[in-house]
Amino acid sequence: MGKCPVMMIFLASSLLLFLQTLEVVNADLCFGSSFNGNGSYAQNRRKLFSNLANKVVSNGGFYYASLGQNPNRVNAIVLCARGYKRQDCLSCVETLAQLTQSTCLNRTDSFIWGNNNEDSVSCLVRSSNRSTFGNLELRPHATSPHENRIDPSRNMTLFMQEWEATVNRTLEAATKADTSSVHKYYSAVEAGFTEFPNVYMLMQCTPDITSEECKRCLGDCVTFYRRQYRGRQGGMASFPSCFFRWDLYTFHGAFDNVTRVPAPPRPHAPEMGSSITDKKGRSIWYTIIVVFTFINLLVFIGFFKVNARRRKLNKRINVGSAEYSDPDGQFMLRFDLDMILMATNDFSSENKLGQGGFGTVYKGILLNGIEIAVKRLTRGSEEGGMEFKNEVSLLTRLQHKNLVKLLGFCNEGDEEILVYEFVPNSSLDHFIFDEEKRSLLTWEVRFKIIEGVARGLVYLHEDSQLKIIHRDLKASNILLDAEMNPKVADFGTARLFDTDETRAETRRIAGTRGYMAPEYLNRGQISAKSDVYSFGVMLLEMISGQRNNSFEGEGLAAFAWKRWREGRSEIIIDPFLVENPSNEINKLIHIGLLCVQENATKRPTMSSVIVWLGSETITIPLPTAPAFTWNQSQSEDGTMSMSNIFTELSSR
Repeated sequence: MGKCPVMMIFLASSLLLFLQTLEVVNADLCFGSSFNGNGSYAQNRRKLFSNLANKVVSNGGFYYASLGQNPNRVNAIVLCARGYKRQDCLSCVETLAQLTQSTCLNRTDSFIWGNNNEDSVSCLVRSSNRSTFGNLELRPHATSPHENRIDPSRNMTLFMQEWEATVNRTLEAATKADTSSVHKYYSAVEAGFTEFPNVYMLMQCTPDITSEECKRCLGDCVTFYRRQYRGRQGGMASFPSCFFRWDLYTFHGAFDNVTRVPAPPRPHAPEMGSSITDKKGRSIWYTIIVVFTFINLLVFIGFFKVNARRRKLNKRINVGSAEYSDPDGQFMLRFDLDMILMATNDFSSENKLGQGGFGTVYKGILLNGIEIAVKRLTRGSEEGGMEFKNEVSLLTRLQHKNLVKLLGFCNEGDEEILVYEFVPNSSLDHFIFDEEKRSLLTWEVRFKIIEGVARGLVYLHEDSQLKIIHRDLKASNILLDAEMNPKVADFGTARLFDTDETRAETRRIAGTRGYMAPEYLNRGQISAKSDVYSFGVMLLEMISGQRNNSFEGEGLAAFAWKRWREGRSEIIIDPFLVENPSNEINKLIHIGLLCVQENATKRPTMSSVIVWLGSETITIPLPTAPAFTWNQSQSEDGTMSMSNIFTELSSR
């Protein structure tokens, strides 16, 4: 036969083995590490699960929550299907929560797409000891194929062509995000096939992932089902992040208002009979073998190059001695530039996380597997150089769970680079001002973020060894970790105070207009009350879901003050929060208005804000008028100008 066919057989076997390894996943609904069934994790899970049903209904059909402290922290995601009936949702979540606790007695992770009715899939209950919010989860899988096979006398070739067309139609519809609903990734299709009058198909993803991630998840579901159960009369496949089901009968009541789609046109038979098909099949097979051989070659070359570079770096980099000491004796890691280049793949565009005023931020992975965020400051920028020195000087001496952690720096040649801990959920503005993601910020999550930012400011103002005024507190400078805990970031414009110093003046105004206190913007006066003002603006943005500059002519503070004085504070509140306790929300509006008062001496300290946030009995003083209304206009050169008009709204 010769050497070529032998090589082809070997490559074909390698390809099949490669494909099979993709299919091997744990099919159990209970997975993860084990825990004591009577310990803290079990108790936290029971407590969290006790009110999941009511919480998901009150939050519009999707709810994310966590309870406890690591390593016994329990995170849960709950979703009811689109168009759910209240009682069906309550019953489904309660049933699956009980099933999870009885079935997964000592496993930290679980997920179930199901219902207390075999013919429907109307909710998801998912739990873990790690944060899964916003993460695409493709392991493990759950499948349930129909027990009967399609009659072999049917035209299976035609059936699969029509089935694939329906899959593509359903997948396309499901991944076009409907931002008006938390059930934004969803599609139900009813189709007529040539040999089957009715075929029903449904796809759904959890709303915390992106559209591209949803597409990948559903595609994997379909691929897994097709490989394992091709020829069955229906069935389902699911991962923690998505669900796919099809059948020859309706299910879940999902098709009551769905327009039936006719079968796609029947393809013309080839004129030369099966010989053409055979030739085409052999051609495709040869193509697969060539492509697979090429991929193997590329992987080998890439593996060789990466290892060569790693050996080079290992010779050059001595992390243990890479330390830097400032004049105050503070030590921090000095990173080698080659280490940064390797971690970020030479600052590749694929690793770019965002663009700031003084530089670009990239994601990186160190040789030990630790993920980092790398801020590459703009070369030759005087302001960037000042920011670099400021952050290195300050963040070496600040340690708090609500402040971003600076891991180290690099200053080789004309490069000035800051290396931070990687915070996976980006910044707060990507959630609170995004129509798709804002619905994911439940009241509990928003309160946790507000309280965390307040605690971070208390540390800066009062509890750290230094007294720091941040000067640029805003939503884009608040990062969110995997569990949606806030971390105040960007200390490039922060100001260090002496411990007994309460106020200073500066000629260099740094910060963001709209968040800057009037005494600082107009007279350069800096104090802790400057940050309190910025915090108040951010708090009102969290309650309203709107940017401060969205309220043309006056700003959010003045708008909120007017509505609060009129007794119509509900106008301020984000529609996604209407089902939540109004007393708690109104209390935070009250606190926000106290923070943005014109008179800086009347603004509270951040420690007072913490006390008010945690108390239901303390009487909070009444606020006076906010600092100013905010008028924006655009000058001829395209830059933004702003006039500050002080108001006496209290007299209106």
